[in-house]
Amino acid sequence: MLRRLWLVLAQAVTVTLGAIFVVSLVKPEWVPWQAGPSVVAIRESSSAPAATAIPAAQGRAVSFSEAARKAVVSVVNISATKQVRRRNPMLDDPVLRRFFGERFSVPETQLSLGSGVIVSREGFLLTNSHVVEGVTEIQVTLNDGRTVPGRIVGSDPETDLAVVRIAAQGLTPITFGQSDQLRVGDVVLAIGDPFSVGQTVTMGIVSAVGRDIGAANPFGSFIQTDAAINPGNSGGALVDANGNLVGINTLIYSRSGGYQGIGFAIPAGLARRVMEQIIETGGVIRGWFGVEVANITPELAESLGLSGTRGAIVGGIERGSPADRGGIRLGDVIVAVGERQVADLTSTLNAIADVPPGKTVPVKVVRRNQEVTLSVTVGRRKPRAAEEE
Repeated sequence: MLRRLWLVLAQAVTVTLGAIFVVSLVKPEWVPWQAGPSVVAIRESSSAPAATAIPAAQGRAVSFSEAARKAVVSVVNISATKQVRRRNPMLDDPVLRRFFGERFSVPETQLSLGSGVIVSREGFLLTNSHVVEGVTEIQVTLNDGRTVPGRIVGSDPETDLAVVRIAAQGLTPITFGQSDQLRVGDVVLAIGDPFSVGQTVTMGIVSAVGRDIGAANPFGSFIQTDAAINPGNSGGALVDANGNLVGINTLIYSRSGGYQGIGFAIPAGLARRVMEQIIETGGVIRGWFGVEVANITPELAESLGLSGTRGAIVGGIERGSPADRGGIRLGDVIVAVGERQVADLTSTLNAIADVPPGKTVPVKVVRRNQEVTLSVTVGRRKPRAAEEE
């Protein structure tokens, strides 16, 4: 009899627990201990989360205020002046211009406005090269309102990056995120000083990664975002939902000169590597082959009888260059530089640039559908805007 009672009791408890479990899944609000705010958990990478879990209480909007609060203290306004010579209107007359040339040009002071990001307590700032190019004086306004002079440590026009240093106490450097782990759809915030209206935060998503914009940056692939970026935002921070730096805002596509939904940022990983070289040596030293390379389109691969589109095809070779001496030929497809496999134009340029000048490396090329390994002694690249290596 006692055994039967225990069996009935056990069955009743099992049925009750099962019912509670089903109700908690289907109608959680019916279960008292399930009431209250819910948490929207965003999946995070174990090594470098691109977003954080955002509490969303009932009746309360999701907010990125913590990410903004963390990052804005590290973003500054940069005001730089430079002297230029403006042509005298009289020289619009071709006869006068022929005889007098530009001798009657008028000196003029221009103001270059942009933003920057504090990257160390020692006063180093990251910004765009075009913000400080050719300037004679730099004034940096911090988030707390202080204005201090700055000096250029070095710049790299080919990635449009520059390092400026200031002498100030109490600086808060930004935290670097993992830009190589960004995904399309990740939330990002753009921080800067557009149109000199004051520090501004805008929100958007990552629209694309790995954007190749050719001569604008032959050594890096851009992060594309729809977060509003306008004149004055250049050199400012693009941060993830944790407030960590994932990019340096640098340019926009626009027919009006203002925001139209397509902005670009230099990945923080590339910016950090360039910054470290500039701080250490005052500039960036890159390897050089002396070749012009291009991506392989499916149509080009078919016309040349190639089995795929991997690598970069050689379309020009400078006479006497490292590539010329190393035996690279027109039409060769570069598929590896040293130990690095390359998939396209950008990865090929970066692989070549990362080799120290003077070092001899094996270079694998596909020639008439056969893989050939050559030895190339790398030269030193001179800065230039063209898409060649």
